[in-house]
Amino acid sequence: MVHIAFVIDPLETLNLKKDSTLAMVRAAQRRGWQVSVLEQSGLVWDGERVIALARNLRLEEGFVETLDPAHACAQWFLCGEEEPHALGEIDVVMMRKDPPFDMDYIYSTYLLERGQSEGALVVNDPRSLRDCNEKFFATAFAKYQPASLVSCREDLLLAFHRDQGDVIFKKLDGMGGMSIFRASKNDPNVRVIVETLTDNGRRQIMAQRYIPEIADGDKRILLIDGEPLPYALARVPASGETRGNLAAGGTGVGQPLSRRDKEIAKALGPELRARGLTFVGIDVIGDYLTEVNVTCPTCIRELDAFFGLDIASTLLDAIEQKLPEAPQ
Repeated sequence: MVHIAFVIDPLETLNLKKDSTLAMVRAAQRRGWQVSVLEQSGLVWDGERVIALARNLRLEEGFVETLDPAHACAQWFLCGEEEPHALGEIDVVMMRKDPPFDMDYIYSTYLLERGQSEGALVVNDPRSLRDCNEKFFATAFAKYQPASLVSCREDLLLAFHRDQGDVIFKKLDGMGGMSIFRASKNDPNVRVIVETLTDNGRRQIMAQRYIPEIADGDKRILLIDGEPLPYALARVPASGETRGNLAAGGTGVGQPLSRRDKEIAKALGPELRARGLTFVGIDVIGDYLTEVNVTCPTCIRELDAFFGLDIASTLLDAIEQKLPEAPQ
């Protein structure tokens, strides 16, 4: 039996209607796999090896059938007592902790990397989780990006704004549409925006030319082992907004990939595979790549609902093929 452990936020905080990790848990449970969960604090180095202080998890049957909160009883999951497991003896470890990407997260990747060296398959690869900042990593594919600048210098950022005329400024460690600002031409607040985001020149930020096609949606495209699913979730901004993120009030609309979407995904695929980034969500606005999400990609549930998919099962199929005794 395959043992899969998920490093997650507290179970009680998960969004039953939308959480992608729950779809993965259901897919594993349906396969008869042993499912465990733990929080970051459950990763421990005991002087000899990495230990996972984890609890066995089983979703309630009514909830498993539909993943619909309306069909879930008040106690929608059953958890066992916390038990220590040698991380290297767990077959698959899914790092599904939501950002922020802070020092605690980085320390967790150190522990996961050690567990990986001891035998566990960690998804996504811990070193790549550290190396591939979700906004900056997109610069590795600059051919597909809008005009961009990463700097902490006010003079350079203001000059970029003058040259481009309409610019998005954002923190490199932001999430869910937080700390994203648009400064159009002659915006009187542009200097304040730059001062605030850079902490008066002490923090690197990203500036990108504004892409008007955001009105049609910020497309989330999911890739499994470097191969894109055939559909995207276009997250359309609410009225008066420039951010399409669902967490910022955007509305998701399913749509097939365009020719350009496929071109971008094809360009990224080999690099993602080489880095052990098995499950990735890229963001595309119009014809331009804006982010490469590697920490905890979402939108499984929305795309499943639009197109009758079972993305989590497809993901576990790919993971299963990476295990030492994978079925041929």
